[in-house]
Amino acid sequence: PQGIGSPSVYHAVIVIFLEFFAWGLLTAPTLVVLHETFPKHTFLMNGLIQGVKGLLSFLSAPLIGALSDVWGRKSFLLLTVFFTCAPIPLMKISPWWYFAVISVSGVFAVTFSVVFAYVADITQEHERSMAYGLVSATFAASLVTSPAIGAYLGRVYGDSLVVVLATAIALLDICFILVAVPESLPEKMRPASWGAPISWEQADPFASLKKVGQDSIVLLICITVFLSYLPEAGQYSSFFLYLRQIMKFSPESVAAFIAVLGILSIIAQTIVLSLLMRSIGNKNTILLGLGFQILQLAWYGFGSEPWMMWAAGAVAAMSSITFPAVSALVSRTADADQQGVVQGMITGIRGLCNGLGPALYGFIFYIFHVELKELPITGTDLGTNTSPQHHFEQNSIIPGPPFLFGACSVLLALLVALFIPEHTNLSLRSSSWRKHCGSHSHPHSTQAPGEAKEPLLQDTNV
Repeated sequence: PQGIGSPSVYHAVIVIFLEFFAWGLLTAPTLVVLHETFPKHTFLMNGLIQGVKGLLSFLSAPLIGALSDVWGRKSFLLLTVFFTCAPIPLMKISPWWYFAVISVSGVFAVTFSVVFAYVADITQEHERSMAYGLVSATFAASLVTSPAIGAYLGRVYGDSLVVVLATAIALLDICFILVAVPESLPEKMRPASWGAPISWEQADPFASLKKVGQDSIVLLICITVFLSYLPEAGQYSSFFLYLRQIMKFSPESVAAFIAVLGILSIIAQTIVLSLLMRSIGNKNTILLGLGFQILQLAWYGFGSEPWMMWAAGAVAAMSSITFPAVSALVSRTADADQQGVVQGMITGIRGLCNGLGPALYGFIFYIFHVELKELPITGTDLGTNTSPQHHFEQNSIIPGPPFLFGACSVLLALLVALFIPEHTNLSLRSSSWRKHCGSHSHPHSTQAPGEAKEPLLQDTNV
């Protein structure tokens, strides 16, 4: 009875768009506040804050996914969006509390897991890769304009207005969920008892990881996802500063770069993805995406001219097909009442990488003695070049060492992914595992990865 219309992918898309648009507005103000709050070792502190948040997401995602299988998606969409956006107004009230709450908000910052479960509830198997691509493209779309808008408003009217605007958009998202979003999980799909108990075994995120090694396919997908997403998460944390400080992009050029990259990503994750899935299959689409990612990271690492960054950015947009393709591959193996568990674990592993990636990049900056002391803008750290005195050495053979590290990591992921069988075999394998497990409460096995290897499988892909 609640909500407007029947559940659709568009409900999920609007929720994601508003949440990440609000955070996108704060891209520039957050860098300033981060540098003012932690003038020394800014990138190390950034890595630490994101690391704690990522670890908490990893620990909580399976539990929240499993609970949403029992109690429905809508209430958990509301919970995750509320806590993810809770730190926004604190930026101007108290920067220390702002960063503290960001760290702690990781417990609920798993909107993607609930959204993907919501989408899985209302789509047929053959539609799912397209739907996942649409959600991922929406994430990119929300970041096409919001950083540029936030930077412009901050420059003209001050950061306080940007924080107020971001808070208003977050409140709009919460109201939209309360008023317009219908529940996607029918009563008949939920466990017999409405308040079905969730055991610690189901909620333990490590339980699944302990069993990963027992099934070689799950292990392969797990390693692939981890190795490919780790450098991507680190890149997100530092790349735009790298453009600003090392490649000498103007703020307008950086905003334009974000916009162009977002538009190309949207095209790649909708039109190109559906064409590739139909023509070359799921596994080959994933391999192609990983290949683009290696090329893009290597180009960023060796590139020394602005045009190289633009060319590599176009390749980066093509590499964005990997995430929805992996989601589609694994969701095919989960039962209808298991999608929350599966997507919860996927988001958890991404959360772990979102923590480890920025921390790793920050550590590499630290090893290269790149500090922010001499520049007002946090970007210096990105110049992992050589020394703090020479923020940019035009003759440096490798302008961006962390990106080359990332390229090597994704190359390993590609080699591992070659051994993943096509999804048909995967389905057989996981269904036999499912029979083996019997009815072992896997519907809400929060520990998704441990409970049935199959959920882990799916998580890892993401």
